[in-house]
Amino acid sequence: MIIIIASIAVAALLAGVFVAAGPDRFWRVFGNPDLGPVAFENLVRRTTPNDALACPVAYCGAPVDLASPVFKMPVDELRATFRAMIANEPRVIAVDRNDETLTDRYIQRSALLGFPDTIVVRFVGLPDGMSSIALYSRSQFGRRDMGVNRARLERWLSVLALRAPAIIQ
Repeated sequence: MIIIIASIAVAALLAGVFVAAGPDRFWRVFGNPDLGPVAFENLVRRTTPNDALACPVAYCGAPVDLASPVFKMPVDELRATFRAMIANEPRVIAVDRNDETLTDRYIQRSALLGFPDTIVVRFVGLPDGMSSIALYSRSQFGRRDMGVNRARLERWLSVLALRAPAIIQ
């Protein structure tokens, strides 16, 4: 009985700290929510199923979950369109922008507990004024993500396709 009461007290204390600190400060105790940059060309995927990768054909060095479309627009226009789209996404913050490599990095938190996922986005210039996009989404916590990272990439690519409708699949 004492163990049950102590467990309830610890859970209540942690819940109070979570509410008082907020998810960003609470989860930061377990490490930086920004998992950092990646090199798509020689990316090594995780051994746990808590990430997702979308790339143009033959662009990434790792197996992909989704093939990214080719857009009939210059790479800088695609990047601007994507950034306008991402501004409407809930619980997303930009953590890095590299204009030299055309790579941006974001953190999106889950709705209920604020778990952070890091999403790296590289904009790829192609011949004839075309462009594409590589995206890698990974969870900071958990062995499995219940398909959250892949669903995010599918949703983002679908919304981007609505904003940049001239697409070659």
